Amino acid sequence: MTQDNITEIIGKYEADQSSLIAVLQDIQEHLGYLPKDTLSQVSKELNVPLSRVLSLATFYSAFSLQPKGKHPIHVCMGTACHVRGAQPVLEAFERELGIKEGDTTKDLKFSLDTVRCVGCCGLAPVVMMGEDVHGKISQSKVSRVLKKYK
Repeated sequence: MTQDNITEIIGKYEADQSSLIAVLQDIQEHLGYLPKDTLSQVSKELNVPLSRVLSLATFYSAFSLQPKGKHPIHVCMGTACHVRGAQPVLEAFERELGIKEGDTTKDLKFSLDTVRCVGCCGLAPVVMMGEDVHGKISQSKVSRVLKKYK
C-alpha cells in the first residue's frame, strides 16, 4: 500500500479527525497491520498528534503494529477452554511453529495469539484458524490441524 492509498482512505472520511478509528480499521484490513510510517502519515494528514494515533493503535486488540500471518491462530483461553487443557494446546502450537504467543512465523504463514472466549464452550478447548473453528483440540491434534494450512 502506497502513501497515495493511505491518502485515499483518509479522503474517504473527508479527513475528519473523528474518523481516526475507521481509518485505522481500513488500513489494518488492507495491510494486515499498522506500520509505524503509516501511522505517522495518518497523524499528519488528520492533524492528530502521533501520540493519540499510537494510543488508539495500541489500546485496541483488533489493531496490530506487527505483521500477522496469513493464517492467524487464536487459542481460546476462556474458563471452559482453560479448564479443559488450552494451555498445553497453546504450548504445542508454540513448539510446532517455533514461536511464542503474540509472534508471527518468519515466513508470515502463521501468527499465534490467545483470546478470552470464542463462544464455543461446548467444544472446549477451541482454536480458531482464521474463520475456521477447531473444537476439542488436544496437544496430539495440533500437528494435524497445522498440516491443513501449510
